[in-house]
Amino acid sequence: MKFTKMQGLGNDYIYVNCFSEQVENINETAKFVSDRHFGIGSDGLVLIKPSEIADFRMDMYNSDGTQAQMCGNAIRCVAKYVYDRRLTDKTEISIETLAGIKYLQLNLGEDFKVKTVRVNMGKPELFPRKIPILSDMDTFIMQDIEIDGAVYKATGVSMGNPHIVVFVDEMPDLAKIGPLFENNPLFPERINTEFIIVKDRSNIEMRVWERGAGETLACGTGACAAMVAAKLSNLVDNEATVHLLGGNLKIEWNGECVYMTGPCEFVFDGEI
Repeated sequence: MKFTKMQGLGNDYIYVNCFSEQVENINETAKFVSDRHFGIGSDGLVLIKPSEIADFRMDMYNSDGTQAQMCGNAIRCVAKYVYDRRLTDKTEISIETLAGIKYLQLNLGEDFKVKTVRVNMGKPELFPRKIPILSDMDTFIMQDIEIDGAVYKATGVSMGNPHIVVFVDEMPDLAKIGPLFENNPLFPERINTEFIIVKDRSNIEMRVWERGAGETLACGTGACAAMVAAKLSNLVDNEATVHLLGGNLKIEWNGECVYMTGPCEFVFDGEI
């Protein structure tokens, strides 16, 4: 199997061109290639496929082998892959995901390769049962969640996959608290957890614990969820920079669709 490793803000995946390759036992393959000691090393596996309803299709799997609906950092890398590898000559493309069709604007560098991508991430879902969160409220905004004896203010948002955005004054020990949020009975399909500190109306500091992957250097959908949660509480303006361990993302939200702009980088090609 030929593959390409790419990363967006350190959120790295193994990409396979399924126009020319076939992947057997996908769940087990995802676990194997993701292993940083015995495999290639990544946050998961992404399959680039044909689509009947969009320009391309992206199927993605976490490092534990479970399938995920969407990843903002991964979809930017898919856009770079299909353009730089001449699977398309368009700089505006659509990509089918389990979270729906996403529309992307590709920004080229001086070498005529994709450097950054602006993604229309769609409208956030705020109704708890659709996130899903086990709550009978119409929204789950700045609600108290007790974890390990401490009470946190948290807001639920789906950006095609489920997020709980936790407002903190200082960053907690994610290795300890992340799994407690992820596997809390309040979240029947588990949850991605963003811990954020709103620095000012244009800047958010964020760390993320992703379900099925643990702490990662960045999460695009999580950054979008963080922006939405902060905006719902009137803590930021319509555009903010989300500062992650792997770098920065520009997120825009005016109450309708969320837009994310960020980098995407080729790492290496290989074959196993």
